[in-house]
Amino acid sequence: MIKLSTLVIALATSCSIQAATTLIHNVKGYTINNGELTRFSAIQFTDDKIDEIFSKRPESIANNVNLVNANGNTLLPGLVDAHGHVLNYGLSLMRVDLVGASSEKEAVERVKAYRKENPNQRWIQGRGWNQVQWPSNSFPTAKSLDKYFPDTPIFLSRVDGHAGWANSKAMSIAGITTQTKSPVGGEIIKDSNGNPSGVFIDNAMDLIFDKIPALSKNEQKTVLVKAMHALASVGLTSVHDAGVTKKHIDIYKELANESNMPIRVNAMLYLPSKDWEKGLAQGIYQSKDNSFQFNSVKIQADGALGSRGAALHEDYSDKPGTKGLLLHKDKDLAHYIESAMAKGFQVNTHAIGDHANSLTFDHYAALINKTQSSTMRHRIEHAQVLRLEDIPKFAQMNVIASIQATHATSDKNMAEDRIGAERLKGAYAWRSLLNAGARIANGSDFPVEPTNPFFGLHASITRQDRENQPIGGWIESEKLTTAEALKSFTIDAAFAGHQEKLLGSLEPGKKADFILIEQDLFNQSPSTIWQNTVVETWVDGQRVYKK
Repeated sequence: MIKLSTLVIALATSCSIQAATTLIHNVKGYTINNGELTRFSAIQFTDDKIDEIFSKRPESIANNVNLVNANGNTLLPGLVDAHGHVLNYGLSLMRVDLVGASSEKEAVERVKAYRKENPNQRWIQGRGWNQVQWPSNSFPTAKSLDKYFPDTPIFLSRVDGHAGWANSKAMSIAGITTQTKSPVGGEIIKDSNGNPSGVFIDNAMDLIFDKIPALSKNEQKTVLVKAMHALASVGLTSVHDAGVTKKHIDIYKELANESNMPIRVNAMLYLPSKDWEKGLAQGIYQSKDNSFQFNSVKIQADGALGSRGAALHEDYSDKPGTKGLLLHKDKDLAHYIESAMAKGFQVNTHAIGDHANSLTFDHYAALINKTQSSTMRHRIEHAQVLRLEDIPKFAQMNVIASIQATHATSDKNMAEDRIGAERLKGAYAWRSLLNAGARIANGSDFPVEPTNPFFGLHASITRQDRENQPIGGWIESEKLTTAEALKSFTIDAAFAGHQEKLLGSLEPGKKADFILIEQDLFNQSPSTIWQNTVVETWVDGQRVYKK
């Protein structure tokens, strides 16, 4: 038997030298196998595949097995975020961070500080402002930026990505004037004199975005790899990238061929985007090492609740006469859905408002049978505000509810104002979905929300924010159990990407994707789950992150 000290030293060598077989023991292991919570104390894998998990450390261990003592840390399957935006997250690491800015003035101060550190950027971009959290509760204006940036174009996305704040220089470059009309599915906010205020909602944002110089391919590759490494550091081993272009799919393919994918990515082609028809024509793709997959599309039916862009059947409770925005004409939405289904792609439709959700179900009902795509596990992304009669349709139509738990704890102070108490009964209704037989895939929608999946686990289980408010949880009847929450971030998220035979649980023959964390998820106070610390992240039997 090899001495343990010798083997621990061997572990410290570069992880690029992959051992044939490794046994990690002294763990508090948890996985959802065959629908049941399974506990174990050791796991063995050879190269990239799991050999076995053990309830206790095996008494007999071959001399050629690398033996690793995990020192009592908790071991979980690698966590899967079923809805994030990898490029945007990577870009957010290189842009002004406005998350948590307490006022329009503070947001401007952050832009000034960023400019001081990055004086050579042609455009200043940022993300994360949220006027609902400001004393004014009002949209910002170009004027507050113009005072300090008369000659540098600035465009700052709202926290949900469904509104943008521009200065006058950016609007001038885009040719925005009092005469500019709002595009279909978007709105240019104007003041009482008809002048553009600087805020652009949903499709109107493209008027500015289209004028921002594009990154080169190599710059985009750098951003994607930077983002993936950062995602690995919070325990994510796989992400569903919710809405990319054909160009980005080609870049991911290159990264996979170069063995430069630290985590797995399951990409959704955004419809419509440049060359989307060509993207569909190329067909489903799976890289040889299973690090990159493309078999789905992302379509947006409506906007977001915070910017009142989510499409509702009835008026917003706090703005009579407004029902939100459908981003496509009905015939166009149907065309996009049918085009993807007919090519054998899974369709993932963004729907937040109850109108957008019921409209999506109507199209799915008509087109799934027509295209014979009932086995494609079509999804509704967000499924945020639902009519009670629509909740059973998920199970009836085999549609997956792709939810983001932290949206509920971020929206809790605003949601009832927007939709009222009655409609709130079908909002953020995860327990109701499970009780109706739906399958839930969990995620974060980063960079709208933080990337850390333990924030999502905490929100799922407690229905509280990270200050553990409100006491008892917001709409506490919709809480998930710890096992259900873990399932939604592992095997069910993998199922939502047609990857449940490859990852999502720790079973013989599956990929050795797992994480080690300091706290015991199933024995810690639920209020502290969001504080859990990732010690190591492993993908394909290789350690890709160590604290």
